[in-house]
Amino acid sequence: MSAPRSTARRAFAVAALPLLALALTACGYGSAAKDDAAKADVSTGGKKLSADTVKIGYFPNLTHATALVGIQEGIIAKELGSTALKPSTFNAGPSEIEALNAGSIDIGFIGPSPAINGFATSKGKSLRIIGGSASGGVKLVVNPSKIKTLDDLRGKKIATPQLGNTQDVAFLNWISEKGWKVDANSGRGDVSVVRTDNKVTPDAYRSGSIDGAWVPEPTASKLVAQGAKVLLDESTLWPDNEFVITNIIVSQKFLTEHPDVVEAVLRGTVATNAWINADPDRAKTSANTALKQLSGKELPAEVLDPAWKSIQFIDDPLAATLDAEARHAVQAGLLERTDLGGIYDLKPLNKILKAAGKPEVADAGLGVK
Repeated sequence: MSAPRSTARRAFAVAALPLLALALTACGYGSAAKDDAAKADVSTGGKKLSADTVKIGYFPNLTHATALVGIQEGIIAKELGSTALKPSTFNAGPSEIEALNAGSIDIGFIGPSPAINGFATSKGKSLRIIGGSASGGVKLVVNPSKIKTLDDLRGKKIATPQLGNTQDVAFLNWISEKGWKVDANSGRGDVSVVRTDNKVTPDAYRSGSIDGAWVPEPTASKLVAQGAKVLLDESTLWPDNEFVITNIIVSQKFLTEHPDVVEAVLRGTVATNAWINADPDRAKTSANTALKQLSGKELPAEVLDPAWKSIQFIDDPLAATLDAEARHAVQAGLLERTDLGGIYDLKPLNKILKAAGKPEVADAGLGVK
């Protein structure tokens, strides 16, 4: 995968093909445009900020563990004082973007593709990326009886979550760099790219209808538990083994009207990531408890443990890698160019990091002016 380049106000991606209108999910964790109340409103008392309530959206998935743990442990609510935190969960990126645009949520945890799409389709007026949450957690897993080396992928059927989603673009880019040809829309070519919802990918693998998958956690570890082998960890393709998988976004309206609330949430996410990294085992248990409360089912240890180890929880949104992911989508012919300048506003986050004695993070030239 090409190393990302940080160039000011790059022009990239989005909303080109009708097929992609609903394909750009947060990270390919589902396609249903559904949202549910996660918990009752939470308030810890104390000083109230400029808003009575802040509505936060996220996915019931390990790559959104900053939200899972931060809400589960009351870390974010503590920073909000008597401003109530109202959480909602989503199964797909488009529905979360729709909720943000409608004012049903104010802040969201989401993957790069829908963040880019939401910004571009609104002509830069809907959202800003204000922080990072997670890196990594994407693997190529294969049937070891059919595929032993990367070159063996030629002629095989490999699943990605959805046409045009983050993992689909990454796999298409990897195929291109191998010198192989695949029609991005149909998935036909030297490798058959089979778009398969992560919820059914384990069944597709078990039935033999796919030979492997380029997928996020915990889907990758679910396949490994069925006998698949990890052939490639996507993080090895990126500088410093880091690439964005989950961002924090905010509606521009809410950011303008309630900057103090946005800063409080960011203080909570920074504190949550520190809590996770200080005690990963306890944090892993907390995230799994939250998943059980939200979905009625926790992840078994053979899936949870390897999945958790492959994800980094960080404050840096890794803007240069989002820049590169947008370029890869354009190169694949899935997206048209648009100006992504202004998609980031990292001033509140950098203020918090500086106060905590931590290094500030960069916006790759795509910050608001």
